Amino acid sequence: MGMIQNDWLEPLKPEFGKPYYAELFRFVQNEYATRKIFPPADDIFNAFHLTPLHEVKVVILGQDPYHNDGQAHGLCFSVKPDVEIPPSLVNIYQELHDDLGCYIPNNGYLVKWAKQGVLMLNTVLTVRAHQANSHRGMGWEQFTDAAIRVLNEQDRPIVFILWGSPAQKKAQMLNNPKHLILKAPHPSPLSAYRGFFGSRPFSKTNEFLVKNGLEPIDWQIENV
Repeated sequence: MGMIQNDWLEPLKPEFGKPYYAELFRFVQNEYATRKIFPPADDIFNAFHLTPLHEVKVVILGQDPYHNDGQAHGLCFSVKPDVEIPPSLVNIYQELHDDLGCYIPNNGYLVKWAKQGVLMLNTVLTVRAHQANSHRGMGWEQFTDAAIRVLNEQDRPIVFILWGSPAQKKAQMLNNPKHLILKAPHPSPLSAYRGFFGSRPFSKTNEFLVKNGLEPIDWQIENV
């Protein structure tokens, strides 16, 4: 499990000393030693590595990593460039096209967003191969809740994009009036037609950022 090295380390350091984290660490270590676990161990904290705390402008919350071979690399909804685009991301791209006119790219690699200040955080950071939610309730939620609290305390405007009810439950932790909270159904094929389509999160985010004197996000993912 590669450690967090950047400016996330200081505010999250208290978590590493708590009993739940010691248990979580032992559990995750054993899982990687005895089973096939995603993402690769070095990618677990990629969301934090790629989007330092001082650069966070937008937060997209996912649930747990993709559980099929070669998909997960530590950013919610993102897959490696040579992997088929998963259904939820197909719907995200469709909404992005309808909202901002972005063309639909041939890959699902969202690192470009992360490098512009979009923290792409799953609430659970590891998963057993082919077993969705298999690491739920093992302690990751406490850790990522701590990260959400750190973000809530930032004295600058941040947009929180909460898709689906598990992500929306985190809204009760967000009481800083500087932030914008955008809620919609999850983009999965099961729920996207219940209000995800037409929710226009990307233009709403950029309007808020510009209004607050911040650079908007270039949401266009390019073809590879």
